[in-house]
Amino acid sequence: MTTPTTLREISCADDYDPASMPVDKARALIRKFLAPVTAVERVHLRDALDRVLATDVISPRDVPGHDNSAMDGWAVRFADLAPEGETPLARVGESFAGRPFSSALGGGEAVRIFTGGVMPEGADTVVMQERATEVEGGVRVHAGAVARIGQNRRRAGEDVRRGAVVFAAGQPLRPAELGMLASLGVNEVSVYRRLRVAFFSTGDELRSIGQPLGPGEIYDSNRYTLLGMLRRIHCDPIDMGVVRDDPGALEQALATAAGCADVVITSGGVSVGEADFVKDVLDRLGDVLFWKIAMKPGRPLAYGRIGNAHFFGLPGNPVAVMVTFYEFVRDALHVLQGRSDASALPAFRAVLSAPVRKMRGRTEFQRGILARGDDGEWRVSSTGDQGSGILSSMSRANCFIVLPVDVDHVDAGAEVNVQPFEGIV
Repeated sequence: MTTPTTLREISCADDYDPASMPVDKARALIRKFLAPVTAVERVHLRDALDRVLATDVISPRDVPGHDNSAMDGWAVRFADLAPEGETPLARVGESFAGRPFSSALGGGEAVRIFTGGVMPEGADTVVMQERATEVEGGVRVHAGAVARIGQNRRRAGEDVRRGAVVFAAGQPLRPAELGMLASLGVNEVSVYRRLRVAFFSTGDELRSIGQPLGPGEIYDSNRYTLLGMLRRIHCDPIDMGVVRDDPGALEQALATAAGCADVVITSGGVSVGEADFVKDVLDRLGDVLFWKIAMKPGRPLAYGRIGNAHFFGLPGNPVAVMVTFYEFVRDALHVLQGRSDASALPAFRAVLSAPVRKMRGRTEFQRGILARGDDGEWRVSSTGDQGSGILSSMSRANCFIVLPVDVDHVDAGAEVNVQPFEGIV
């Protein structure tokens, strides 16, 4: 594990600009400070879904454990099959999965075998049942039923060899991995502990749901959005509610959050005119690496450290919270979880259905609707108004349309990068 770069090392770089950070550079800088949690725990396979392996899993056995049939058919000796015409063979028994044929196969003999059945001693090939005709006391194998010796036969250890690394540390455990581990007889695995993430919203105008609204007050939606996104990537969320716009209250909340969590996320309080206020508080508790990103929505984004905790100060606008989380926080949390597959959201090209505009000088993430056209080509269109407070646009969208820094207009019919939402974790 490499030692994370210090904030001081970054802030001394010649081209470092904390007030206007390009998206890609911000991602790269954050990565320099990340190292996975080190605490490890043993869990039963039933409780291991979506956990991250902390150690390699070594196979204790071959999988499959014996040569077996890949399909229902007849176990035969390839040398017995006539190169032309049918081959009559005597039926001498059956081999079922879990109930093998106990004798050796002799010349001119065949064993009825079923998928997963152990290959009898002496047999080297399986004729699929559709290429043979069962007759009284035996079977007639059709001409050309098999092309080579060993056809339709699965070898012991063909999937996994005993002593091989099945899964390396950093592998997230999905349903397929759980099934694979169960096939090896593994009932417990060592995994990293879950990442603890504390989060709260700031603002005197915010009220929690269930409270009455006064003049100029609004319900806090960001905490519920963050809660959903954190649970979706399998963190342990710590909801600290709403913190009023007061330096003392903010400092106390940040110190408490950093004392109980690996990561602290706030929403609001880092916009133009407020950044110095937040930065002053953070300077007393830790360090801030940057506080503005050349992007829309989500320009006011802060990243730093408070004690041993990572800090992300997200904007207050609901859409900007989701964009900055998916573009920066999600990837960082995956790294901290120890996942070996941590990366930015995947992107691919789609054809733009209608023209879009943006300002040069910043990366823009517009909400889009991605669909396959009648010609089979992927097409994408904007959801319409791209205001960062229009949370309903995120519900209508199923992707981001990613428009690069040096673009101000994209015509209909052009290809653009899109990042689908479906399945992102």
